Formats: sequence, structure tokens, C-alpha cells
Amino acid sequence: MQGLNYRVWINGELKPEDQATVSVFDSGFVLGDGVWEGVRVVDGRPAFLDAHLERLREGAQALMLADVPDQNTLNRAVSETIDGNGLINDAHLRIMLTRGVRREPYQNPRLAGSGPTLVVIPGHHPVNVEQQTRPQTLFTVHVHRGAPDVQDPRINSHSKLNCILGCIQANVAGADEALMLDPDGFVATCNSTHFFIVRKGVVMTSDGRYCLGGITRGHVLQLCHDLGIPARETTFSLTDVYSADESFTTGTLSGLRPVGAIDGRTISSGQRGPITERLQHAYDRLIRDPDAD
Repeated sequence: MQGLNYRVWINGELKPEDQATVSVFDSGFVLGDGVWEGVRVVDGRPAFLDAHLERLREGAQALMLADVPDQNTLNRAVSETIDGNGLINDAHLRIMLTRGVRREPYQNPRLAGSGPTLVVIPGHHPVNVEQQTRPQTLFTVHVHRGAPDVQDPRINSHSKLNCILGCIQANVAGADEALMLDPDGFVATCNSTHFFIVRKGVVMTSDGRYCLGGITRGHVLQLCHDLGIPARETTFSLTDVYSADESFTTGTLSGLRPVGAIDGRTISSGQRGPITERLQHAYDRLIRDPDAD
């Protein structure tokens, strides 16, 4: 991002990126105490913004963040960041909300002496034909997704250590993304995207207990319903994955991306499958619909 002269929105003000700073005592920096959302910018507008802000508010409520900015403030921050950076396509925003600056760098939320810190960072993220057609390689890592009584995976918190550890292991293995299992050994999700397989014409994804409530994931399931493609949220094992007819991931920044190999096993032909391609085209139409929210 350095060198692109972005302007970052911090607590009501757009600042040049070399001046965009927060305190070293900020809760997000000291403890990962906050929530965030990634939002794709399409045709100059934030795609599915209402759904993302709703998830942000739900996370803030779970963390008991005080003085959470209202809808108008959040919308204004997003709008000013898009306009101030001239974002049209191949762009995204990262909206971050932390508990604010602490008086001391310790865990107790009562030490947060200021109101919350709200930051919106713009970024460049191209979505092109090569990205949509090139099959990814995944690697199943030993780091599992945790149960809600340990760290609820449905909170999109700044604390992403388990996903980072999974990503590190996938990087070392030479893979594009980490495939993560749930505590019972069934497939849960990837370290930064959601995971799907297609078997005998049926689209399958995890039962959702150990993954974030993915917005793109939800849209894909709805598209399956609209297009008459059978889809199930269920448990399945790696054995089911290795013999799948197709596989793909979903995420805010890139939509749907095909998967060609997992743990050294080629998935079917190793190329993008017909159902994946059909859903990609349907999602591309959906995300460019200004009334999709």
C-alpha cells in the first residue's frame, strides 16, 4: 500500500497514510481488543455494506464496546474514505473499531480511558479473470478452529492468532490457504475464506458452528437456492473433500475462487468446475446490483 498515497479515516478525519497513526496504548494494538470488517468496493460503492455493519455491531455488542458509532457515522466514514481516495473498482476497505486508548497496557476493559477508535483503511485488491480461474492449492493444518467457549469464531475480532498460525503452516507448505478442521475433526473453514465442495451436483459447506457468519458464504447459499442448485450446510470429512467433484472458496475481497488441489490430492480435474463457474457469474451479477443490500 505504501506509495499509493492513500488517505485513512481515523476518528472523523481523513489523514495521509504517512500520518495515519494510533496510540501505542490503543486497545487494538496492545491486546487485539476490537472488531473489524472488510468491505469490497464495486463501481464506486461499498458492496453489501449494511450486512457488514450489522456484523460489526453484533461483534461490538458481544465485546461490550462503549459508545459505538451510530449508523450515520459509520456510513459517513465509509463514504468519505471512498470519495477521498477515488475508489471505483479493484478496491476494498478495512473498517476497524477498537475499545480505544488504555491508561495502561493491561487486559481489564476498565482501563480504556477514551472512547472507541474507528479507522477505515482503503486498499487495492484486483479481481480479474486470472484470479477467478486459477485453481488454488490448500493445505490442512494442525491448528483447529476453536469452540465458542474458548474464542467464539463468530466474532470478527482483531485477535486472529489461530488463523495466523494456520496461515503460517500453509505458507511453509507452499499452499495458497490453510484448510482448518473443527474440534471434532470435520472440515470447518479456511484461515481467511470459507470452504465449499461439490459432490454429485450438491454444493456442501460446513454446518457453520466453527466459522464466521460469512456474508459471501450466505449469498452463495442463497444463489444456490435461486438457481435450483442443491446445497447443504453439514459436517463432512477430508475423505469427502479429496473425492469431491469441485471445490471453491468464498470471501469478501475475491468472491468465489476455485480450488484445484488439497494436501497433494488433485480435486477431480484440478480445474474450475461448471457449478463453481456458474455461481461465479451469478455472484458477479449480484455484487454489481445496487439494490442487492
